[in-house]
Amino acid sequence: MLSADAIVEVQDEKTRNWHHQTPTPEEQLHAEPATGVTFDLAESWLPAVVRQHRANFELWHIEDEARAPGVTDAELAAVKRRIDWTNQRRNDLAEELDRALLDWLESRGLPNAQAPMNSESPGLIVDRLSILSLKIYHTREEADREYAPEGHAARNRNRLTILESQRADLAGCLDDLWHETLNCSRQFKAYRQLKMYNDPTLNPSVYSKMLKEPES
Repeated sequence: MLSADAIVEVQDEKTRNWHHQTPTPEEQLHAEPATGVTFDLAESWLPAVVRQHRANFELWHIEDEARAPGVTDAELAAVKRRIDWTNQRRNDLAEELDRALLDWLESRGLPNAQAPMNSESPGLIVDRLSILSLKIYHTREEADREYAPEGHAARNRNRLTILESQRADLAGCLDDLWHETLNCSRQFKAYRQLKMYNDPTLNPSVYSKMLKEPES
């Protein structure tokens, strides 16, 4: 059974661990989650969630590199390309979560095609929970930071309360969506992001540079 509590727990656990150790091969971005009718929620769902969370973890810290004082233009260009690739992978992995769930549901005659459509898929909710896990971790770091300016800790404790409340609400929405999908009262689709910036055939800033100037 899909469990928002289990998702939040593993995202928080990995967020803490990855700040101190290298991820295992199964947690790397290039590892492929199990999909299709053999997908087993109990065995494959959380590892797939971990891979998606890893993309957000890496994206968070790559973006911080671009904000560091003294970064050169060449370094910024390289970071931007890494951001684009990692963000693409983050979205691809969220879509894979949805496809895996829909494959599992299809073998059980679900979702109910006559039920109201949910505007957000489970994969997109998991992505939002992933980002909240990172925000909560770093906000807690700031709340506990030594030698911070006056009022800094109190400000971040207040932010932490808000973030934790927002995550609890979102986790509840994920559980509700899953339960309603199983009891045929709601459905969801895998909404494709169809991003264009990494496709050289769709991004005019890329393909226009690849076209040769006509000879005179």
